[in-house]
Amino acid sequence: MTTSEDRIKLEPGWKEALREEFDKPYMRELRAFLLREKAAGKVIYPPGPLIFNALNSTPLDRVKVVIIGQDPYHGPGQAHGLCFSVQPGVPVPPSLQNIYKELKRDLNIDPPNHGYLQHWADQGVLLLNTSLTVEQARAGSHAGAGWQQFTDRVIEVVSERCPHLVFLLWGSHAQSKQRLIDPTKHLILRSPHPSPLSAHRGYIGNGHFGRTNKYLVQHGMEPIDWSLPADPGVRPLEAAVSEPS
Repeated sequence: MTTSEDRIKLEPGWKEALREEFDKPYMRELRAFLLREKAAGKVIYPPGPLIFNALNSTPLDRVKVVIIGQDPYHGPGQAHGLCFSVQPGVPVPPSLQNIYKELKRDLNIDPPNHGYLQHWADQGVLLLNTSLTVEQARAGSHAGAGWQQFTDRVIEVVSERCPHLVFLLWGSHAQSKQRLIDPTKHLILRSPHPSPLSAHRGYIGNGHFGRTNKYLVQHGMEPIDWSLPADPGVRPLEAAVSEPS
């Protein structure tokens, strides 16, 4: 018998950990919702093969850091399944510009000319949006569709199964997920969101990147190389799905 989970292309560690979620009623309803939206001609981001890109890019047994975003970018060609990240060739969004400003202030890392954060994900930074899809030009449009329950479970799983993680909770939305994290096992760092509306109320100056690496080293792990390559490249799958249809 084929289950809903069997149809999902997902990194094996995550697939095992989340196996029971895919046949729960809320996930069946979420899948039906997305099919209806597409049948109605609505444009959904990111493209289907990249919906679970955060989990596929950062296997469960390699997670070191968790950054929690809200929902995907809702403009053409932007979203590729990693929070705060955009595909190569897309202008760097304002919140990410402020993240780069803090990296420069904290670790003297010069900002790249792109917003493609795959290098972070490849090193164990789980770049997780709490909604994994969005309708074009409608921010937050899928927030009540069921993704919150799924990604809450993702946060619970990493808290339960991974030792000594750093959770970067930027803004009230991300901080609302703190209840899912075991503070006796992990480092939780909070600050305002890096958006232009709040970055200068405490995001700039939070020192989170340096504090993250100090904690990782203290627990015998390799620090994150937060610098990004000048030429980000693009994975074959992302090149294929970003082509105009």
